[in-house]
Formats: sequence, structure tokens, C-alpha cells
Amino acid sequence: HYSKLYRLVHADALLQLQVLVLFLTTYIDWVLMPYVTKLEGTLLPIFMISFFMLVSASDGLIQPLFKKVRLYRVYMFTILLDIIQISSYALYQYDVVIFTYVILSLFTLQSITFEISRIHTIDFMKDHIAVKDYLILRSFVLSVAIIGGALTAMFMDALKVDLFYILLGLGILGMIAIIITYRLYNFFKKTDSKRRVIVAHSKRMFSE
Repeated sequence: HYSKLYRLVHADALLQLQVLVLFLTTYIDWVLMPYVTKLEGTLLPIFMISFFMLVSASDGLIQPLFKKVRLYRVYMFTILLDIIQISSYALYQYDVVIFTYVILSLFTLQSITFEISRIHTIDFMKDHIAVKDYLILRSFVLSVAIIGGALTAMFMDALKVDLFYILLGLGILGMIAIIITYRLYNFFKKTDSKRRVIVAHSKRMFSE
């Protein structure tokens, strides 16, 4: 089954872009997450930690509000969050507490956006890959990225690498992820426009 998934990804440029974006964004967050968790436990009160957890858990409750949202707009919002996250790395040298609050806020918004995009992306991808295979592929990529990110964080911690240099490397990876995400944004925007033109044309034909 893994060889089948590999062939599907290898033969489809859209799937390749999605796999790259999914891996990079998840990997970046899971390299950073242990460090932020350490700062969170040291600097933030229980109330605020619980608050972020509560907001993150609300994704299932607010999903219906985004039922008709355009997928390309979700990707544009994702790009905006990535840009803010990369920019926020500079706060680490300025104020660690503010840095921790900003990163946790971004993690919270990203987790909600991730769930919204997952639901809407399936509708676009069903013409490229079976839904079951697509979900399996996403789970596989997420697992690889999380494991890779956790191992990287362990390795960096063992070498006692300063968080500043880790943030610098993650910033470079984040810029690559933004470029790829922008390509996905353009693809989904063009596809959505074509669909709306086809639907409008069909409605005119039936009305006539």
C-alpha cells in the first residue's frame, strides 16, 4: 500500500505540493513545540495554559461556520499566520514571555485552520485520489513530520544548541513552506473560479 501511495504522489504535482507543505509546517511546529512547552510551563499561569487548550478544542464547534468558506482563502490565511510566526521569532531576543504568548496563539489558530482546510481539501482532492487513500497519506506524512520534529528537538537539546539558531533555521524552512503554500493558493483559486463559471453557465442553460 505504501508503494501505491508513492506512485500516486509521484504522478500528481498537486499531491506533491500538499505533502511538502504538510510535512514542512508540521515539522517546524514540532521542532519548536518542546521548547515552547518548556517556556509555557515556566512562565505562564495555569489559567492561560488552560485558555489556549480550550480555544484549540473549539475547532469542532466552529466548523459549521466555515462550511462555505473558499479553500484558497483558508490557504491565504495560513500564509498570513506563517509570516506572522516567522516575524515573531525576533521577539525571543526582546521578551521571552511575549514570545511564548504569541507562539501559543499562533499554534492555536493554526490547529483550528488545519482542521478547516482538511475538510475542504478533501472535496478538491477526490478527483485526484481516493478519499481513503488521501486520509491515509495525510496521516502518514503527519506522523513522519511529528517524529522527525521531535527527534530534531531532542538532538538539538542534546547538543545544547541555542534556541536563537534553531529559530533561524526554522525561519528559513518557513519561508520555503510559504512559497509552496502560495502555489497551492493560486491553484485552488483558479480551480474555484473555473468551478463557479461552470456552475453559472449550467444555471443559465437550465433557465433558458
